[in-house]
Amino acid sequence: MSRILIRGATIITMESTSPVPPIENGAIAIEGNTLAYAGPLSGLPADFQPDQTIDATGMLALPGLVNCHTHAAMTLLRSYADDMPLMSWLNDKIWPLEANLERDDIYWGTMLACLEMIKSGTTCFADMYFHMRRAGQAALDAGMRASIARGMIGTAPNSEEALAYSRELVQSWQGQGDGRITVTLGPHAPYTCPPAYLEKVVRLAHDLNVGIHIHLAETRDEINMINQQYGQTPIALMEQVGLFERPVLAAHCVHLTEADIEILVRRRVGIAHNPQSNMKLASGIAPVEKLRRAGAIVGIGTDGAASNNNLDMFEEMRTAALLQKVSTGDPTALPAYAALYMATAGGAAALGLEGQVGRLQAGLRADLILLNTRVPHLCPPHDWYAHLVYAAGAADVDTVIIDGRLVMQNRQVLTVEEEKVYAEVTQRANRLVAAAQK
Repeated sequence: MSRILIRGATIITMESTSPVPPIENGAIAIEGNTLAYAGPLSGLPADFQPDQTIDATGMLALPGLVNCHTHAAMTLLRSYADDMPLMSWLNDKIWPLEANLERDDIYWGTMLACLEMIKSGTTCFADMYFHMRRAGQAALDAGMRASIARGMIGTAPNSEEALAYSRELVQSWQGQGDGRITVTLGPHAPYTCPPAYLEKVVRLAHDLNVGIHIHLAETRDEINMINQQYGQTPIALMEQVGLFERPVLAAHCVHLTEADIEILVRRRVGIAHNPQSNMKLASGIAPVEKLRRAGAIVGIGTDGAASNNNLDMFEEMRTAALLQKVSTGDPTALPAYAALYMATAGGAAALGLEGQVGRLQAGLRADLILLNTRVPHLCPPHDWYAHLVYAAGAADVDTVIIDGRLVMQNRQVLTVEEEKVYAEVTQRANRLVAAAQK
């Protein structure tokens, strides 16, 4: 069992929902894949004998960021179709191109996403897409932690096949990578998955004892469509079909009534807020501050790179905080610590991983990042929480450790051949675009 000691960093533990003073001149002890200690250097157990010591003087140590919602392999479609309404974007551009996706396209697109996320401090992500065995393999090979779900369209000809695939995916991939890979079911949305199909999904989730990852209340069009068909909101419809009887990760939740918020809080639904994607597609601004004050479980996601167009969680944190301030007219809305909490401990809770990651606390898995603070935009150090949300960026991430393994050090990713990924992705993206244009 390897032992790593990180010494000299200023530690941001995220152990509390309220800000606590960072730990100056701290120490983090890692045994295997577990945090053995995180606190002042003076309190480090005397019997801890490391195999490797990392001098983190001048760095911030914090939990790895958790990207609560993405479609990782959509890096292949980055900048392919921009400045379009959501439904036109899906029907006219995205779905026709996706019809030509091959399994290895998913592997390389996901590998590019993993590379981008590692370099920007994300250690765990929730992914919904196709050919998820290949996506899971990419996450394993890159050394990341991932929650994967096969996206299912209930109105599609292969809807039953998607259920069967999902069953097999859970049975073969749940817990792979010493627990780094978890599997959920991925019905796309209420407007693509009718109630009868969703009831099948719920039964399967009960049978397999897994959660569900779904898009909910993303656009006004969705709200109007569900209301016309069923006479209620998407959230109320999900309550009626029994979806919330399982652990649910609900992406977006932009357009909510007070009754919707009550349901989401009471059912302990994990909410993935995707501010930049919602802005770009003009979907609206989710009532995150209202959700947070009501006690909802809220994390942050990037959505796919085709609708963002990057996977940078530092940008998402900043955008989330600023959006709540301008939309509510309240400069105190979603303060920096709350935004950082959503991107770490809150995100872990939304994914059902609260007891594993998201905080720097003894007994949890060792997923953490080190940021270089010797840069102009992080000086002077008045408030590290404010710096992380309002000033820090992806390029400040120096070191990434996932499950106790060094995945990036000195900005060098140790698990991925970058040039090979770039070459593979470029060739495959060109083929997909050519095929879609025929």
